[in-house]
Parts: sequence; structure tokens; C-alpha cells
Amino acid sequence: MTPETRSDNSSPRTPAAAWQRLREGNARFVAGESLHPNQDASRRQSVAAGQDPFAVIFGCSDSRLAAEIIFDLGLGDAFVVRTAGQVIDDAVLGSIEYAVANLGTPLVMVLGHDSCGAVSATHATARSGDMPRGFQRDLIERIMPSVLDARRHGESDVNSAVVEHTKQTASRLLEQSRIINEAVSQGEVAVVGVFYHLEDGQAELVHGHGTWLPAR
Repeated sequence: MTPETRSDNSSPRTPAAAWQRLREGNARFVAGESLHPNQDASRRQSVAAGQDPFAVIFGCSDSRLAAEIIFDLGLGDAFVVRTAGQVIDDAVLGSIEYAVANLGTPLVMVLGHDSCGAVSATHATARSGDMPRGFQRDLIERIMPSVLDARRHGESDVNSAVVEHTKQTASRLLEQSRIINEAVSQGEVAVVGVFYHLEDGQAELVHGHGTWLPAR
């Protein structure tokens, strides 16, 4: 892969600035005051030649977890990767590495949410021992360590397992990717875990890696 031409010099270039932009966008969304930035024809044309996303958002595929809406973003703002239960595989790692190494994206967010269907299914499997059919089994197997660790810590509800899974997923990005790990070690990138509340729209920081860490 070759680097892409950046198109918007106003994009945040530090983890702190990127996190602040996301916090502000989420606050507007929660308050019902979204600005819907960077969604007009001018923005569409300006990013056609290249992208300069200031955040990678790796979240669950749940239809209620649309990252650009939750954080009041527009075209070219976020490099979004989604799988059910925000489960990591080689394609996910390669996608995030591309944003970090080729696009210079300074913040990687792992985004989980309450009442997650994939984590709920894993929770049920842990109780019953009955695995689902097909490729859903792979999702369950990858989420299961987080569910079991939450139980060992005395947390038996699904949302506690989601938080644990979000934390573990953020840590696994650094464990499994030398590119991400080196960028974090050099202070160029931060990796954060965020728990989203479906009812009120709040995005809550629950975990972080990097020389700069945001206030919770």
C-alpha cells in the first residue's frame, strides 16, 4: 500500500486533539445539537483526492452504533472498522495498521456498547455450553476469554463483560501488531477503549494506552 494524499490540514494531528474532537462531537449528539460537519458538497469534493482521518474507530457492527453519528463526524473524519462484538482478525489488524502507518491517524478507539448481541450470545454459551452453528462460532470463541475473565472478577452481567472485552481488545491491538505498538510507544498514537450507552448516547472512556491518556 502507498500513502494517500492528505486533503484537510485542519484535521487533529495529536491523540489529545483527536480525543477532544470526538468528545465534543459526542456531547453535541447527546444534547441533540449535532452540527453534521463535513457533509456538504464542498467537503465531498475536497476529500475525493485523498483522506486524512484523525481517528480510527473499531466498533461493533450493531446497527445502533453508527460512529459518524455518535461523534457528529463527516466525510474523511474517521477510518471506521466494524465487526460483530468488535472481534479482531487479520483483516481488522491490517486495516488499523494501514490507517496508523499510511494515513498518520493519531487515535485508535475500540468502541463497545451495552446490550451487545455478540457478547450476550457468548454469555449464554458460557452458561449452557451450546455453541452456535457456522462462522458465528468463531465470534463466540474470540469473545469468550473476556466473558470468563469478567466472571472471575465477580462480574456476571453482560455489560460488565462488554467493558472487559473492550479493554482486552484494546490491549490485544498492541500485543498483536508491532506497527500499532511502536506508534504508541513513540507517543504518536493512543489506543482507547470506549463504552457506549445506547439509551442516553454517552460515550464513556474505560481504558487507554499511550504516553498521553485522556481524562475520564
